[in-house]
Amino acid sequence: MNSAMPVSALLWFAAIVVMIPLALWLLKRTPLGGAAGTAGMRSISSLALSNTQRLLTVEVGQGDQRRWLVLGVTPHTISILHTMDAAADAVSAAGAPLPLAAGNSFAQMLGRLRGNPPGADGAP
Repeated sequence: MNSAMPVSALLWFAAIVVMIPLALWLLKRTPLGGAAGTAGMRSISSLALSNTQRLLTVEVGQGDQRRWLVLGVTPHTISILHTMDAAADAVSAAGAPLPLAAGNSFAQMLGRLRGNPPGADGAP
């Protein structure tokens, strides 16, 4: 028997095992794999009401046709609860745009959202 035969078979086996996840990854990102089906849709927010019930806000459409749908999701149905125009920018719970300056820390942003002036908590 040739001793190179098992080494060659082992290399082919290893190559095939490595190619399977690579092929799945590529397939997921091509239109053939269904990546094009979500082009005009994205999830904005989700709120779990119970183990089986959720509220979802989903953006559908593109450009001037964008709409936000508030969906009630249960194990048996998905219901449209409200439809509204898409917001230009996401806003905080207080209604003010979130500060996104590069030098801000998480603590500073949280303080602003709570209504604390800068430096009130001892942070710079």
